[in-house]
Amino acid sequence: MVRTRFAPSPTGFLHIGGARTALFSWAYARRHGGQFILRIEDTDVARSTQEAVDGILQAMDWLELGYDEGPFYQMQRMDRYKEVVAQMLAEGKAYRCYASPEELDAMREAQRERGEKPKYDGRWRPEPGKTLPEPPAGVQPVIRFRGPSDGIVGWDDKVKGRIEFSNAELDDLIIARPDGTPTYNFCVVVDDWDMGITHVIRGDDHVNNTPRQINILQALGAPVPTYAHVSMILGDDGQKLSKRHGAVNVMEYEANGYLPEAIVNYLARLGWSHGDDEVFSREQLVEWFDLDHITPSAAQFNTEKLNWLNAHYIKAADNARLAALVQKRFIDRGVTVTASPSLEAIIGLYKERVGNLNELADAAEVFYIDLHPKAEILAQHLTDEVKPALADFAGAVKTVAWEAPAIGALIKETVGKHGLKMPKLAMPLRVLLTGQAQTPSVDAVVALFPRETVVARLQRGL
Repeated sequence: MVRTRFAPSPTGFLHIGGARTALFSWAYARRHGGQFILRIEDTDVARSTQEAVDGILQAMDWLELGYDEGPFYQMQRMDRYKEVVAQMLAEGKAYRCYASPEELDAMREAQRERGEKPKYDGRWRPEPGKTLPEPPAGVQPVIRFRGPSDGIVGWDDKVKGRIEFSNAELDDLIIARPDGTPTYNFCVVVDDWDMGITHVIRGDDHVNNTPRQINILQALGAPVPTYAHVSMILGDDGQKLSKRHGAVNVMEYEANGYLPEAIVNYLARLGWSHGDDEVFSREQLVEWFDLDHITPSAAQFNTEKLNWLNAHYIKAADNARLAALVQKRFIDRGVTVTASPSLEAIIGLYKERVGNLNELADAAEVFYIDLHPKAEILAQHLTDEVKPALADFAGAVKTVAWEAPAIGALIKETVGKHGLKMPKLAMPLRVLLTGQAQTPSVDAVVALFPRETVVARLQRGL
């Protein structure tokens, strides 16, 4: 059975790159009827926070990336790691190193002076016929993995192809610190082994960790997963995606009015493709997803394309669902929705014209607040030329049938009576009712308001 995992470190919130890794891992497991595991790698106690853990879980839930097992926390597995360290020491696959930080610094400096690549020189590594010095008193050793000293370690990466490293270039990795706490690369190995992970899909910043992890897995007699290292995401400017590019925390996208299906669709297409398909459902993603069509080159984030996708999904979304999401924003703004006008009806009229939920909330809000249009926009559209026509309309609208066709007919009758062109009356109507000169069809907008609200706002303008 295919078993994938997503293993974020809770030292910050879930960013877009991590979300894409989670999505690819989730989609691959679902595609093959496998299982997707969530693991929280929280061994960096100084930087890990519960707030970050909660943020990661919230983002996974918002994106609907359901996991079959977990979340597992590495800090709750310390006894298991220490058990494996003790086993490796007993089997001669690991050893105690008493070299002080000062000794190691001097060693590396001497190597640099000789033009060599700085690496641990194995001074405490046990070898046949080698006599080790007496351990210094009062020094707590680190534990190092006794890695192979020759040969090649390599793997067939599902994204990057064949990758090989010379074992002679690799240090004997520290797997436990002087206080006994295990290190990142060691915990990952034990976790992947214990959890039966078959496919590791992760960022290509982990490529250099992989040969060390493979060597440890082989030393333990554990199966080696299939690896797929996904390239980084670049910003719109071609630079590595970072905070300066705006929202990189996934939940900032929720706050900025994006729908989760737009983010999922966009992230799936960011470095992976299925022919020329740009818009596809979560179900189609699961049906199509494979590792062979992940591009090995860096993907470039395109905010314009994401915004287009989001607008597409808003247009397609159910009005009741959008109304609930807008209502949530109204609560944050202190806006109360009244029985009339219908929020769903407003959504239906405006959703074709907006790019995100916040814009939709902005458009709908004017129907429920005590609106006072800006003086400059009033001065521009509420001219002496149009005021007589506006006054006629304000009087006649008190008795007209309250539906868009009848209101539209009244607007046409009024502009004809006063010898005006349609925009001359339509613009001030829009401004007095919504504060905006651009809206959907003016008769439909007027019809959404309660009659008494329309009359009150028009009379205020006169």
